[in-house]
Amino acid sequence: MSTAPIRIGDRVTLHYRLSCGDQELVNTFPDMPETFTLGQGDIAPGLETLLLGLSAEAHRTFQLEPGAAFGVHDESLIHTLPREEFPPEMALEPSHQVTFTLPNGQTLNGTVQELSPQHVIVDFNHPLASLPVAFEVHILAVE
Repeated sequence: MSTAPIRIGDRVTLHYRLSCGDQELVNTFPDMPETFTLGQGDIAPGLETLLLGLSAEAHRTFQLEPGAAFGVHDESLIHTLPREEFPPEMALEPSHQVTFTLPNGQTLNGTVQELSPQHVIVDFNHPLASLPVAFEVHILAVE
């Protein structure tokens, strides 16, 4: 385990809590910590940047302004798609999360906003875009 400050490419083991207002979204403190390599896109870039320079045993809470963690809501990421592009067995409801597999094998998540017999309106913005979040971290190890 290193006591050097976290840099891009380091393998980091930590506990974290992410909340928005009174709603706790993720909390690893009561369970197992998470381990990831900084810079590989495992967490949002806005959160990743906050870890840079921290060392093992650091325990911090960051209050992020709306849009700082997951970007600002972008109207161009809302798309109206033909209903026939969705499998008939897929249960579509407003607020339902849908996942699309892109030709390159990556996945893209969206939230159903509206439905009609012919169309589905899907918002591809992150669900926390333009919202303030609190990000608490306790760094356990840096390799």
